[in-house]
Amino acid sequence: MARRKRSAISQTRSVLYGLARLLGDIQAVSKGPKAMAKRAGRRLAGKATGRALGRLFK
Repeated sequence: MARRKRSAISQTRSVLYGLARLLGDIQAVSKGPKAMAKRAGRRLAGKATGRALGRLFK
């Protein structure tokens, strides 16, 4: 099965979201260890929620 080629807009959006995530990490690190721990916890909770909802509505 051949993979579908992603459009330039889709690729650009992916890069921008990745960059925003990286900038958020940098900002949290500059605020201190508590901010980074909070961010990491929220990201883990978000991923778990997304997976659970994905399984639920599959």
